[in-house]
Amino acid sequence: MLVGHFAVGLVAKRCEPKVSLGTFVLAALLADLLWCLFLIVGLEHVRFKAGNGVASYMTAENIELSHSLAMDGLWAASFAGIYFLRRRSAVGAGILFFVVLSHWLLDFLSHGPDMPLIPGFQKYLGLNLWASIPASLVVEGGIWIVAVILFARVTRPRNSLGVYLYWVVVVVLTLTWYNNLAGPPPRSPQAAPFASLVFFSLAVAWAYWMNSLRPPKYLVDKTSGDGR
Repeated sequence: MLVGHFAVGLVAKRCEPKVSLGTFVLAALLADLLWCLFLIVGLEHVRFKAGNGVASYMTAENIELSHSLAMDGLWAASFAGIYFLRRRSAVGAGILFFVVLSHWLLDFLSHGPDMPLIPGFQKYLGLNLWASIPASLVVEGGIWIVAVILFARVTRPRNSLGVYLYWVVVVVLTLTWYNNLAGPPPRSPQAAPFASLVFFSLAVAWAYWMNSLRPPKYLVDKTSGDGR
């Protein structure tokens, strides 16, 4: 998934407004950020071939460190633990744990049977939602639309930048997601993990910026003295 992971970050912000949207999006994308790094250093491997749509052109040969259920649980516990040590918020840490772990659950839904349970254990799962573009549009697209609207309704832009930057990036993410579903493979497989790492990093930076540009409505009302 792509926008499905972002959707988790947007909804989590609604559940715990005190945690930055950037931190939630970072948590939701943590497995993919690690995946990019592990591909770059050669610890994980994927194979690209001709075809349209990620279900056709990409085969995950080894993603156990970044995407196995056991390792994602470890990354989730580590991420939540670090947050708790820094912020002393058990609620925020708990939600972040499940946001990180949600990555495996959503990828289990979208991937073919290449999602590992434990490193070294030859058992792979996946419902292969990606194989059907219409089903992906309905399921993941529906989750994305709900999350985007929910975040827009519970936050209030401080200025016009908070309006335009939000919707422009929403459109960019949506188009990128559709291209992954139905488009061709990367032109340069060797450069793909570097490009993905930059893309995900910019998305996290956008989320941190959006956290300040679109605070929860109750915070804006409190600051302005407007209790309506």
